[in-house]
Amino acid sequence: MAKDIDRYTYRVTWSEEDQEHIGMCIEFSSLSWLAENPEKALKGIRQLVRECVNDMNESGEEIPEPLSAKNYSGKFMVRVPPETHRMLAIEAAESGVSLNRLVSSKLN
Repeated sequence: MAKDIDRYTYRVTWSEEDQEHIGMCIEFSSLSWLAENPEKALKGIRQLVRECVNDMNESGEEIPEPLSAKNYSGKFMVRVPPETHRMLAIEAAESGVSLNRLVSSKLN
């Protein structure tokens, strides 16, 4: 089970509001763990995720798939205002590249 828990995406950051470090797991966005240092925050959120997965297994609930296990196509659609679309199309044409290449370069 620990190996499966290690495949999830964890983050530890400082919480100014709580004046402690907060451990989070992206796949379990409703869970968090506060601790006085980053190491304890990570250890706490990992344990909490482990307990949550165990509870979900016992109740027959579907366990979230780790982001690391998902396949990504490299494609996604973004809606922008028509004027933004126009300005990007003009910039791409002036640069001699496709709109896709221009937007992709702006995301990097």
